[in-house]
Amino acid sequence: MKKSTLINSEISYLVATLGHTDEITICDAGLPIPEHVQRIDLALTHGVPSFLDTVRVILSESQIEGVILAEEFVQVSPVHHDALLTELQKESEQTGKPIEITYVSHEAFKTRTEQSRAVVRTGECTPYANVIFQAGVTF
Repeated sequence: MKKSTLINSEISYLVATLGHTDEITICDAGLPIPEHVQRIDLALTHGVPSFLDTVRVILSESQIEGVILAEEFVQVSPVHHDALLTELQKESEQTGKPIEITYVSHEAFKTRTEQSRAVVRTGECTPYANVIFQAGVTF
């Protein structure tokens, strides 16, 4: 059995096969997922698993260099937005690598998910609790 934090086989495989600049999306329960993009559906019920718990676990296993967020996230769900920024800051400090944050409209965000290798759907029911991670390198 795998010893590290991430034990979901689909996500573990996804992280292990990411190349530099590949993108994965972690989303709330309501974000539309493009038909041609792999869907990894973790949602069990409202709030389970949470967006932030899912972000933390994926960050524990993957190196990211950038994130894309919807501009609306800041105003509509500031508590979750700030909590995500805190997690990203911790990750940056632990790895010693900066994480670039880019904001786009929610419509542009939804279009951008079409480039993702996969979309990980959580049970989160907080509006705009979505992020696109851009893979970095560990060296």
